[in-house]
Amino acid sequence: MNRPIIIAFCFFLTLILGVGFLWPKYQNLNTLQKRVEEKKVELKYQEEYFLKLKEISEELKKYQTQLLKIDSALPPEPSIPALLDFLQKKTSQSGLVLKKVEVGSIAPSKDSPRIQEIRLNLRVLGSYSSFKNFLLTLEKSARLFEVENIAFSSPQKKEEPFTFDLKIKVYSY
Repeated sequence: MNRPIIIAFCFFLTLILGVGFLWPKYQNLNTLQKRVEEKKVELKYQEEYFLKLKEISEELKKYQTQLLKIDSALPPEPSIPALLDFLQKKTSQSGLVLKKVEVGSIAPSKDSPRIQEIRLNLRVLGSYSSFKNFLLTLEKSARLFEVENIAFSSPQKKEEPFTFDLKIKVYSY
């Protein structure tokens, strides 16, 4: 008579201990399965996101020339030597002589703090038609130039060139 009670007690004790040891493992397994499902969903969204980025990148490649024009209009950094080289070439191509260049200031734009304004003072010598060609060259340039002020003086003698003083603003990021 004691034997069936002892067997039932041992069976019951084994069942309780088994459940006691296995239940936390079972809960841990469920938690891990939920995390795996969450990661799968997250991975799916990331794959979709990267696929969309790839599509956008392919679409932007179609507009590469236009984007390069924008980059040249507003370069990412104010490269003063490149700017001065550009001005030197354009003045000489227009038939002017670049006598003086002063870099006034480099400061954030009032309209947009991300855009930098570079102020330059130029003195060029030459004929009026050459000066007009130079201004047209600046206007047609991909780079954003803004002529703020023009002052000129007529020559003392007929054979001497005009002197033109310009204040120019150039923009960059």
